Amino acid sequence: MKQTIQIFLLQLLISAASAQTSTKGRFYIVNPGPTAMKETVVSLAWSDFSKHFNITDTNNFRIVEVKKNMEVPVQLEYMGGKDVLHVLIQADVPAGDSVAFRVDKSRRSPVKARTYGRYVPERKDDFAWENDRIAFRAYGKALQSAKDNAHGLDVWVKRSKEMVINERYRRNDYHEDRGNGLDYYHVGFTMGAGNIAPYWNDSVWYPGNYSRWEMLDNGPLRTSFRLTYDPVVLNGYTVRSMKTITLDAGTYMNRITVQYDIDGLDSIPVAVGIITRKEPGITMTNEQKGVITYWEPAHPKFGTTGVAVVASGANKVRHTPLQMLLGMKIPVSKPFTYFAGACWDREGVITDDIKWNDWVREYAGLQQESSTPRVRYR
Repeated sequence: MKQTIQIFLLQLLISAASAQTSTKGRFYIVNPGPTAMKETVVSLAWSDFSKHFNITDTNNFRIVEVKKNMEVPVQLEYMGGKDVLHVLIQADVPAGDSVAFRVDKSRRSPVKARTYGRYVPERKDDFAWENDRIAFRAYGKALQSAKDNAHGLDVWVKRSKEMVINERYRRNDYHEDRGNGLDYYHVGFTMGAGNIAPYWNDSVWYPGNYSRWEMLDNGPLRTSFRLTYDPVVLNGYTVRSMKTITLDAGTYMNRITVQYDIDGLDSIPVAVGIITRKEPGITMTNEQKGVITYWEPAHPKFGTTGVAVVASGANKVRHTPLQMLLGMKIPVSKPFTYFAGACWDREGVITDDIKWNDWVREYAGLQQESSTPRVRYR
């Protein structure tokens, strides 16, 4: 009888411990919006996460989606500092629903890079970055005095989940498709695929190419870096500018945060632009939502690139002979964030302008505050 009571009490203790573990060892990602989250990178504040799960060793935990009982990829985000600021995970959450995750105290599985970027000194100060869908390039100061200088953001199309930047630079032949895509996108003296610049007197005032770079985080789920531009006199004002660019896995869009510092001004008119071609392309504009898209005319050899910009607060769309511009006024000495990106029909996912516009509309909706994923601890 005594042994039976002891076994019963032990079972009670085990059940209580299990209940406590199941409660304290879980969190939920809540999608309050009307659009499903697909391969979305979600950020959890490290201070809350580590406190709730009593984690002191950043290497000794893993995150498992409860329903699928499957470990999810994790990245620790530092944002250029020495301390962990966020835990990043990639999740699918249906619209208006939530997904449960548990935290186990064990070593995480290695995560293959889904984003990557680097400074490219061997190619006139390029800075190139990519994810598992698309790649981009920004031009540095060394190119500014060259005959092939350009102003805007460049697109490197790809149809591979693998990281391709290093391979293409190593070959020094990225204008031909070797099986995973290429660079056939022309930028020239335009905004390219979503650059931003001051806009005065019905003209774009380009601040030149970046002069300094700083890597903040580099994969596997998010790559972030900062580009700083030398002071330049534009329209009589000395303009100092800086961009922070973030690219997550699983998306076609960059998050771009720009800050202009200009003595004597509280705000500045700016434009975000997309280069257009001589041949007919397909445009979609929505001034109220701050969205412009462009489905380029098909290249006879390389297919079609779609480009888009999402900028909340925009108030005017302008069409010039060279590009389509989304105009707005933003504060000086304060960060302003917008989104810009591209897709390629030969990736086989977004194959026409209708699918591109639908994808961009959904993406723009997910960026609204009412649709921001919530994290709930239990």
